Amino acid sequence: MSILDSSPKTEELTFGQKAVGLRFNPSGSDEVGQIKQTFADAIDKLNDLRKSTKSPMAHVLSEHAILQAIDAQMWAVKALTWQD
Repeated sequence: MSILDSSPKTEELTFGQKAVGLRFNPSGSDEVGQIKQTFADAIDKLNDLRKSTKSPMAHVLSEHAILQAIDAQMWAVKALTWQD
């Protein structure tokens, strides 16, 4: 296992877990893992909506929300690991 893959590959990741890179946590920080999982859960719910909706607008909005959640997750991890 390398530093780029700090979790064992024993189970299949959800769409949200893949989107946030849940297994990428070189510091091994519990806080980073928790925040990533929180965003992954939200992304999974939005992905379910995106796949099930019959509304074109809801589809577009859920896709946009997924992308924004991925972005927000990255900034949250940066904030958690920031060192002056």
